[in-house]
Amino acid sequence: MGTPVMSTLPPLNPPVRTLLGPGPSDIHPRVLAAMAKPTVGHLDPYFLQLMDNLQGGLRQLFRTENRMTFAVSGTGSAGMETVVNNLIEPGDAMVVCVNGVFGGRMCDVAERAGAKVTKVERPWGEVFTAEEVAAVVAQAKPKVVGIVMAETSTGASQPIQEISKVVHDAGALLAVDTVTALGGMPVEVDAWNIDAIYSGTQKCLSCPPGLAPVSFGPAAMDVILSRKTKVQSWYLDVTMLASYWGSDRVYHHTAPINANYGLYEAVQVILEEGLEACFARHDLNHRALKAGLAAIGIGYAAQEGHQLPMLNAVLVPEGVDEAQVRKDLLTRFGVEIGAGLGAFKGKVWRIGLMGYGARPQNVYLVLSALEQLLAEQGCRFEHGASIAAASEVYRGA
Repeated sequence: MGTPVMSTLPPLNPPVRTLLGPGPSDIHPRVLAAMAKPTVGHLDPYFLQLMDNLQGGLRQLFRTENRMTFAVSGTGSAGMETVVNNLIEPGDAMVVCVNGVFGGRMCDVAERAGAKVTKVERPWGEVFTAEEVAAVVAQAKPKVVGIVMAETSTGASQPIQEISKVVHDAGALLAVDTVTALGGMPVEVDAWNIDAIYSGTQKCLSCPPGLAPVSFGPAAMDVILSRKTKVQSWYLDVTMLASYWGSDRVYHHTAPINANYGLYEAVQVILEEGLEACFARHDLNHRALKAGLAAIGIGYAAQEGHQLPMLNAVLVPEGVDEAQVRKDLLTRFGVEIGAGLGAFKGKVWRIGLMGYGARPQNVYLVLSALEQLLAEQGCRFEHGASIAAASEVYRGA
């Protein structure tokens, strides 16, 4: 046999897109620049100091004093696995609130960890009341209650504080998914008494996917440290990760150095802007987009009063080829928006205004492009109505 002929790979030349889907979001230029800085070792004194500083920044984003706050080396789903697998032992009861894709995913993760899962379900786009959660918790008597604060598949925002009270009154732990929420709306770990929480970097933090900020409170750590069985995942075992992210710095795995540089800079960008200003910016651009869409007859899928500022799940107008609109947005305008998932497949578009992407120019871009594409499909509205309505919101800000 002869020597195989080696060929080079095609050139790496990704297209320039404006990412206005459910994530990843557009990366802040400072974050991209930070990730290009020289790599050091994962136990280098410089990196160890960076880990300390990054933990401090994440505590500010999560609004917590939890010592066990760090970035898991993995995407947001790895954060979910970290929280669930560390809190759950085989046979434990867990209640999971399901009103979209990611609540369903949490059920799957919990069942794989050996939990006896009880679902609390609401139609997609709706949120849970404290009373209905309390009723299920009283019957199931769970060790842990899991809930998604910002359901990316539906654009629904779940109030956490009232549910936290009924969960703790029943003696359970509260685990919260803030993959889409963190950095775009208030997340109050200590004030809301959240025991375990996880997020991701690719949404409102405007950082590439690959890290999952997590935080464990004292009650959660007591449960983890008193487990009778080993955590089923060696890689995500918090008792071991605590020795790496804690003062001992015991080697556990080779952390993604440059990804941590990116997260460090992303956190710094938010802290420089100020959390309240950051939340207000997301809210303002959401309101401008919502007004613009309403002016051309497009409403929201999520329950009124519980619509996320950073993820706008909007109803596709009757008779419109929703897939063609998304394709044309991408190929003709370089704009990515998301399709509907699950119960919303073919019925909604998901428009993200996350982090660096939450800017007026992006609101105007997607509105003007949608106007043109919808008009081509026969929709009737006053030309320029969406831009005028959005501008009115910005003028009043």
